[in-house]
Amino acid sequence: MSIKISRPGSNVVGERAEKYRERFFVEAQSAGKLLHPNIVAIYDAGMYKDFCYITMEYIDGPTLEKFCKREGLLPPSRVAEIIFSACKALDFAHNKGVVHRDIKPSNIMINKAGVVKITDFGIAQVRSEQATSEGIIGSPSYMSPEQVKEEPIEDKSDIFSLGCVLYELLTGEKAFSGDNYFSIMYKIANEDPVPIRERRPDLNEIMWKITRKALAKDPGRRYQSCMDLAYDLRVALRGLKGGAAGDKVDSVVDYVQSVPFFDNFTKEQVREILEASHIIKVRKGKVVVAEGEIDDSFFIILSGNAAVQKHNASIALISRGECFGEMSYLGGQSRSATVVAETDCILLKISATLLDRSAESIQLLFMKNFAMTLMKRLSKAIQ
Repeated sequence: MSIKISRPGSNVVGERAEKYRERFFVEAQSAGKLLHPNIVAIYDAGMYKDFCYITMEYIDGPTLEKFCKREGLLPPSRVAEIIFSACKALDFAHNKGVVHRDIKPSNIMINKAGVVKITDFGIAQVRSEQATSEGIIGSPSYMSPEQVKEEPIEDKSDIFSLGCVLYELLTGEKAFSGDNYFSIMYKIANEDPVPIRERRPDLNEIMWKITRKALAKDPGRRYQSCMDLAYDLRVALRGLKGGAAGDKVDSVVDYVQSVPFFDNFTKEQVREILEASHIIKVRKGKVVVAEGEIDDSFFIILSGNAAVQKHNASIALISRGECFGEMSYLGGQSRSATVVAETDCILLKISATLLDRSAESIQLLFMKNFAMTLMKRLSKAIQ
């Protein structure tokens, strides 16, 4: 166990001291609700006289800073594994409504067993708080463009920061460096980093493509969730390690099962569903289904956002874990609305004909989830 102790300086009194203590306990509030194998566990928090303290899991290992120097770089396959584990931890945090806001090499540790641990949620944002700007918060070289511009911060900000860490682990150089904070922040907002393969020609192209997408200035062009990034890292990892075909199937099953729609499905059920479906990638602006067309297939959004339109007017925005097209499947009717990709999307397209041949237990789970979806939509419409 380790203990983190802090207290306001002697010149920090009154309201300033109270804000200091409040900020300190954000870490306990944020990380304390995140029980995940890749997040440092928080055991207790409190005050003793003027001192604030947090007791937490002790990590017997280094931070990633050790592996960000050119003479100490890890093999690309190990880098992919580390960032993959960090993705799982951050995806868990994001699903609990917590955005870290300070992902950097010194806040990611590896214990002696090789397990990745994310630490220091001291400036995290909890979703119950208003997502408004609080000034520039974070570590300059790892801030997202949204942080630099003092815009509201969402989970995709952590993805950009993790992209910066990935870049540094692969090259031994920061993606964005400069003589001072202002030059660094200017580059983050306006310039692309030097392509990875210019710094390390031996790296394969897929690692550069993954890093470049994670570092997209526009959040809409970035990975839309940490599990999207994790999925691509698994693809890259198979190439780096020469994985078997079975590994690919397992990684797809894990990816799909991480989507909220499939919370109540077992791994074997998801595997069976994948036999009756296709995973497709759709570019921003593409029409996925059109009002009036006849088709009984339906879709689950695995990543990204889509707009539902009726008579050319947008009536709803749907995102990861939500379904569309199910009414045509249930009612045997033509499409009642058009759905357009608002961002690049990854969709699971399910064939109604093949689903009808699936086990009855799977069909019942779909019907239950369709009913829940309908109830949520009606609730929103009433509000």
